[in-house]
Amino acid sequence: MGIIKAVTSAIGGGFADQWLEVIEADDMGDQTVFTRGVMIRKGQNTKGTVDSVSNGSVVHVYDNQMMLLVDGGKIVDYTAEPGYYKVDNSSMPSLFNGQFGDTLKESFNRIKYGGQTPTMQKVFFINLQEIKGIKFGTRNPINYFDNFYNAELFLRAHGTYSIKIVDPIRFYAEAVPRNKDRVEITDINEQYISEFLEALQSAINQMSADGMRISYVPSKGRELSQYMRNILDEDWNMQRGMEVQNVGIASISYDEESQNLINMRNKGAMVGNDPNVLRGIAVSNMTEGIKDAGSNAGGAMAGFMGVGMGMNAFNASMDSLNQMTGQQPNPAASGVMPGNVVVGGGAPQQGASMQGAAASNAGWTCECGAVNSGKFCSNCGKPMPAPAAAEWTCECGAVNSGKFCSNCGKPAPAGEWTCECGATNSGKFCSNCGKARP
Repeated sequence: MGIIKAVTSAIGGGFADQWLEVIEADDMGDQTVFTRGVMIRKGQNTKGTVDSVSNGSVVHVYDNQMMLLVDGGKIVDYTAEPGYYKVDNSSMPSLFNGQFGDTLKESFNRIKYGGQTPTMQKVFFINLQEIKGIKFGTRNPINYFDNFYNAELFLRAHGTYSIKIVDPIRFYAEAVPRNKDRVEITDINEQYISEFLEALQSAINQMSADGMRISYVPSKGRELSQYMRNILDEDWNMQRGMEVQNVGIASISYDEESQNLINMRNKGAMVGNDPNVLRGIAVSNMTEGIKDAGSNAGGAMAGFMGVGMGMNAFNASMDSLNQMTGQQPNPAASGVMPGNVVVGGGAPQQGASMQGAAASNAGWTCECGAVNSGKFCSNCGKPMPAPAAAEWTCECGAVNSGKFCSNCGKPAPAGEWTCECGATNSGKFCSNCGKARP
């Protein structure tokens, strides 16, 4: 009641033509784990049952296949070695262990045939190749504490994993449904995927405990496979005779709150590590403001006046930042923007800006006695005093500094005027800060 090796596959298929009945595995796909044997060549025995294996039948076993000779649901004999085998009911089980050594004998002794006379023997095959492409996806976000972000984050993972059957007899006894002639991994995966996802959460939590950054998880498929094997293999091997081989993470996504935290932390780290980044962001925002001023609903000039006030506040803030970080004075101080800032499509405002910068860099002494370089006193906060108005000579010969002649009352002739910010202008509004001509 067993099988006898007839000839190994190394002899060649031509030698097998001497047999009238040869049984091989039915079509076995990439995710097929179990299938029946089918007769590919039939002799004179036309009255026999299709699924029944008669005495003297020859079974052909290919590489990475495990053949089981089964009677009444019990295994009579097996082989994991490629070759041709003849069914002989008068012989004892041969038990060709193949790549598995003697480990299969222990499993066989637990579920072997009880010794009764065989009634209906069948041949089945188990796929010993790696079963790949088993899809998984987390139904709910998995919590992940990241030491780098110092926050509890939540992620979803999607990908595929693969298994390998390492104890075919145990797998047949525990995982293959009875009265099934063909089993795909998807047919029996509902229970396994639940256990897999539970183990996946434990594995990801272990990666968190080991201090791995959450952004590294997608590239750590090999490490994740090892975590999964440590968690699942003992149970799956002992219970079902299979093991996890590899885990591939196709995508990692975060819930909305976690994504916001990551973005905020990354932006804060970038700004904190390099004050120039903060300046760049501020200057960019200021440039956008200048560009938008031309389309201001209250008029372009009103927009520029608002920009001027914003620049004053910006310069004061950047001066404080420079003092805290030990950086050089802000290049935008005193209204000087980096490069040539074109306002309202006009020419670059270089001359007035440079004059303002020169006045600011020259320094001024406040009433309290403090010497300053900015527009406000660093001690008492008072603004820098306005420069003295330019003098002009009237036609009557009187020298004046106001808008009208103190002798004859004639108005001052139109011409250049100096703004409080130090810029010299000829129009009605300051080209540097936007203030109206006094």
